[in-house]
Amino acid sequence: MEDKKNQNEKIENMEIIISKTLRTGVLLSALIILIGLILFFATKSSGYPANTYPTSVGAIIKGLISLKPYAIIMTGLLVLILTPVFRVGVSIITFFQEKDYMYVYITSAVFIILIFSFLLGKVE
Repeated sequence: MEDKKNQNEKIENMEIIISKTLRTGVLLSALIILIGLILFFATKSSGYPANTYPTSVGAIIKGLISLKPYAIIMTGLLVLILTPVFRVGVSIITFFQEKDYMYVYITSAVFIILIFSFLLGKVE
């Protein structure tokens, strides 16, 4: 009975960690987007010439370093997209700590698929 109680506590702790991870990612993303929007409205410029925008992570980072409003907004969106990926990474670590190796393998496979989909995906 005690073992089952400990197992339930571990599951609850894992769910709390995952929910905090998701909440933090969404809030951080919203804050970054808000900063970009404030800069956009304050400067009345996206920071880029007409109809040109960053289309790669490298270009977004360069724009972020230059504090270009559109690049800051794109960074917030990138953080929002990466939040579930980070959640999968946290799940792998949590399952490993729980010694639930079957779920470590399954979640690792999902993580690898997500990473490959980002690397192979192309926007033009």
